[in-house]
Order: sequence, then C-alpha cells, then structure tokens
Amino acid sequence: MRYAKFFSFTTLLFMAGLISCDSGEDDDDFLGNWVEMSDFEGFRRSSAVSFVINDVAYVGTGFNGDEDEYYQDFWRYNVNQNFWQRVDSLPGVGRSAAVAFSIGEFGYVGLGFDGDDELGDFYRYNSATDEWTQIADFGGSARRNATAFALGGRGYVGTGDDGNTLKDFWEYDPATDSWRQIPSLGGSKRENSIAFVIGDFAYVGTGSDNGALELDFWRFDPTILADSDGFPWVRMMDLDEEDDYEIIRENATAFTMGGLGYIVAGVRGSVTSSVWEYDPVTDLWIEKTPLEGAARRDAVSFSVGNRGFVTTGRTGSSYFDDIWEFEPFEEEDEDD
Repeated sequence: MRYAKFFSFTTLLFMAGLISCDSGEDDDDFLGNWVEMSDFEGFRRSSAVSFVINDVAYVGTGFNGDEDEYYQDFWRYNVNQNFWQRVDSLPGVGRSAAVAFSIGEFGYVGLGFDGDDELGDFYRYNSATDEWTQIADFGGSARRNATAFALGGRGYVGTGDDGNTLKDFWEYDPATDSWRQIPSLGGSKRENSIAFVIGDFAYVGTGSDNGALELDFWRFDPTILADSDGFPWVRMMDLDEEDDYEIIRENATAFTMGGLGYIVAGVRGSVTSSVWEYDPVTDLWIEKTPLEGAARRDAVSFSVGNRGFVTTGRTGSSYFDDIWEFEPFEEEDEDD
C-alpha cells in the first residue's frame, strides 16, 4: 500500500532493502472488495446527484449523452432490500452537474446545467410526503460543477463554474430559508471537486482550474464561523506528497464510512477506477482496490450506515447504471 507521507532517507533505504529481499511481493495487491448490487433502475446517466435520509439513498437528475436529455427523475434505494423505487421528480428543468445535501428529513438539490444555461434555483424534498418545494435561490452566481455538504444542521455550497472557475462558499440556513456568504475555500479556484463529512468536519479537495488538477486538500470547521474574524478552512496534506501518488483528479466521487473518507474514480489525464482511503486522525491516504466496474467519471456515491456505494457515471459515450458496494477491509473477490 502507498501512504501519503514523507519518509526519511534512512527509511527509504530500509524499505528498498526489504523489497530487494522479497522480489515476489506484489505492491499492487490492495485491500478492499467491490460487490455488484441491483442496477440503478432509472436511465443510464452521468453527473447526477445523491443524498441520504433515514438510511435511504436518493439518486436523480443527470444527463444521458446518447439521447441529449437532461433528467428530473428521482429514485430511492433501500440498501437492505437492494430495491429501487421511483419518487416524485424534481421541479424545474432537467439538469446535470447539480449539487445535493440532506438535513434531517429533507433533501436539497440545486444549481447545475440544463444544456443552455447554468442554474441558480434550489429545491427541498420532503421524504415524509414525497413532495418537492422550491426554496430561496442560491446566494451566489448560477453555476455548474460545484460541490456541497451539510454539517451542523446547515448546508454549504461552493466552487464550480459560472463561465469562470470559482472558490466562493455559501451557507444555507433552513430555519430562515436564506443564504449567506462565508469565507472562500483556501487555495485554488476549482470545479468538479469532491467533498465529504467525517465527524464535526468537512473535507474538500481535487478538481481542476484552467486545465490543471488541484493538489490542495482542505478541512472545514463550522464552529470557527461563530468568530467573525475566524477562518474556517485548514489546509491538510497535499494530494501529491509523493511522486507516484494518484489521488489528484477531477470528476471523481466520494463517500465516508467508519470514520474514513473514500475518493473513487474520476479523470487524471484519462478516466481512472482507482480508490483512495483517507484517515482524518493521521491525515494519511492509503490506496485501495480499484472500482471493479468500468473506470468512470461523473458517478455518484453515498453511504448508508457503515456501507458505501457508487453508481452511474460515464466513460466517453458509454453511460452506466450499475451500482457497486465497497467493502474496504475485505480481500478482493472478483467472483462475487
């Protein structure tokens, strides 16, 4: 396994000696197993969104290049029964490259691209009534390829592309149905990045600006926002700390389980299926078994309890509807 950490010269010499004494070791034998589940029941698509409410996952919107169609439909997935069911469609126009997050009993979806324009509208889904309600438009500019997460009962949306690459961030308060701008993400502007939440912190990284992949990785602490002079972003270890690291990418997907974060697939020159696991305690990364399905970009992922899933996405003109569950500490079994 490869770790995102510097080693001393003495340590490197020691490791080299071990490898020379055991030439039969396979350093590409990563830990983790992927299990194929029941296919996503909607049309194949990429650039969809997902959120989770009460251990039920919801997947919707997106784009199918074969039909030049932008979707509004939504589906919920019961992971215990491995069962998909259609729910109420998103109001407004069909879209791709939107964002989503959930707070309590509600899911929130907004922004994106409808084939002609970037979008700034936002909607709330009531899981108890299976109904959508339009809420306040996003506080920043209409955009696509942004990133979002929820933490402490509030939603956070930022970065993306409104014709220019962006790094601003906005906080949504569901109690007042209002947005306010907060300090921008530290470091570079970006689009097509990932975000995930572990404990009391959110983490944002990857993505690109002006065709260059971004290597900086940031932790967000919402409690610092209570201090008007506080800066809530802390830079963590960069994603290229060793020459052979392959974490930097764009159009990836990410989820968390068991207190660890996972970045899956995406684009780094070409489409990849590689998987990396993040430990927030040590600020270290470990490479895991690649996604067993086709390499892809613009997939969605979600975690329910201590289970993580990846579905949809595309490679070139091929769009996917398969869904895979990741078992991070099992040995790979290609026959399951």
